[in-house]
Order: sequence, then C-alpha cells, then structure tokens
Amino acid sequence: MSDFLTRMKQAAQADKKTIVLPEGEDPRTLEAARTILAEDLAHIVILGDPQTIDVPGATVLNPKTDERCEAYAQKFAELRAKKGVTIEQARAQVMDATYFGTMMVKMGDADGLVSGACHSTADTLRPALQILKTAPGTKLVSAFFVMCTKTPEFGADGTLIFADCGLNIAPTADELAEIALASAQSWTSFMGDVEPRVAMLSYSTMGSAGGDVAKKVQEATAFAQERAPQLALDGDLQLDAALVPEVAALKAPQSPVAGKANVLVFPDLEAGNIGYKLVQRFGAAEAYGPILQGIASPVNDLSRGCSADDIVGVVAITAVQAQMSSR
Repeated sequence: MSDFLTRMKQAAQADKKTIVLPEGEDPRTLEAARTILAEDLAHIVILGDPQTIDVPGATVLNPKTDERCEAYAQKFAELRAKKGVTIEQARAQVMDATYFGTMMVKMGDADGLVSGACHSTADTLRPALQILKTAPGTKLVSAFFVMCTKTPEFGADGTLIFADCGLNIAPTADELAEIALASAQSWTSFMGDVEPRVAMLSYSTMGSAGGDVAKKVQEATAFAQERAPQLALDGDLQLDAALVPEVAALKAPQSPVAGKANVLVFPDLEAGNIGYKLVQRFGAAEAYGPILQGIASPVNDLSRGCSADDIVGVVAITAVQAQMSSR
C-alpha cells in the first residue's frame, strides 16, 4: 500500500464520515464496503435491496421505499423549480439510487458519495451538479487521478496528481488554467507538507514547437501564473522535461518546475486519459479517481474497470475531502 493511501486511511479513521455507495448491486462495492468497515475508515450507507445485501455494520437503504423519499422529492423539486421540474417528476427522480444518495449529502444525512463502478461519469456528475452545485468561487468542475507509482524519484516519493483525466474533453486555455489551479489546491489539501509544482504538459517545451495545442498550453500557463504568481507552475513542458532533472537541465534550465513536477496538467482529456492508463497498466501504478474538484460537497467517480481496493481508496479520499469541507 502506498504512503499516500496510508495517509488517507489514517486521516479517515481519525474523524469518521458517512459515505454513500449507491451501487449496491455491484459485487465490488459490497466487497469494498466490508473492507472499509473492517478497517474503520467510514460509516457506510449502501443503496439497494436490504433483503439481498449482506454487509454487517453497513446501513442498507432502498431508495424506492425509504421514508425520506418525500422530503427529498420536495427539496429536489424546489432546487429544480426553475427548470420546470414538478413534484411528480421529483418523486420519480429521487428513486434513482445516485439521485437519492446525492440528496442524502445535500440534506446532511451523509458526508459524501462514491459511484461509477457500473455507471458512467455523467450518471455520477449530473445529480451532483443539479443538487449540490459548484463550490463557491468555482468556474469549472474538473477531475484528477492520484497516481501512486513505483518510481520514488518522481513526484512526492512516487505520488503525483494527473489532471484532467476524466471530465473536460477539450478545455480552452482559460479552462486549462482553472484545472491547473484547482489541482494545485487539491495537492495541498492531501499533501500539505509538500509544495505543489505544476507542469503544463505539451509536445513542446518552452515554445520549442508550434501548433495550436502548444499555443493553448502556453496561454494557459500565462493565465495561471497571472492568477497565482506565488505558485510553482510552468509550461509548456514535455513530460520528460517536467519529471527528469537531466532533461530539464537541457530543455528548461530556468524553470522552477522542470525536473521536479508533482502535478501534471494534460492539454486535453484524450492525452490525460491515455496517459494515466498507460502509467497504471504498464507501470503497475495505483490510480485513485477520477476525483472531482469544484463541487460543493464531496462526490467522486470511479473507473468502471475499478477493483474493490480502488473503491476503498476513493472512499478514504472522499472521507478526507469531507473533513476538509466541514472545517
């Protein structure tokens, strides 16, 4: 187990939060719930059929029959009134497990939600944006992976953040800057004893190549540096220049980030998604996420290829996010 995950688990145990798992029909979810309870990481609510779910210590609720359905429907109708949602539509909507679970977070009956083992990112994100909204001051919701690699010379003893690898398909320069700043803040939240060093990745290093993508990354770097001049952030940087000191000395000798980056910001979702999966599969890295940033309360997505252990890790991270949001 990585040092990062050990840190997250210890923090989760110190102040236990209630996390909802809406996918009670998924065997990986049930296996993860048993592990979470055995390790005392969180209070767990599983949504599904109490007659078929056997996880001692968990609270199992049926969204279709729970006594809170009407109160949740009334609140959901109120939240979505401007969109023309009627109370009848709201009653039907909150019977969906992910909507019901998100309403639990909204109403203070839970502290966070983890879903996506058998649902798409859109299925997890849509109710979160409709019900919880974005955090104050947030322009963009984005996603990152915490990558715990077997290469301690990179990042913080092998741990890095990769963003955005799960949500924004083709971010503009302004959006890329927002992703970079949010990711730096997320790094600080989890790894407060290590300064974030953000590399804005491209196929170009410090303008060495032309093209629209490299230009976008250069503009995004300028926007981010203007908004957070104190942050160690630089670009455009090729991956090897961002991580390898010897390459950085040749390609970007004046950069405060090159050769020692721990937050990697990819130019688009295609690069980010392929990049994290290459590191995960070829490098046997632990990949926790996609972790969502910018939502008012902690809601996190899972890769549909996740394992039960992956779910345990994301629940621990979500619990820590809930601790931070309650401060």
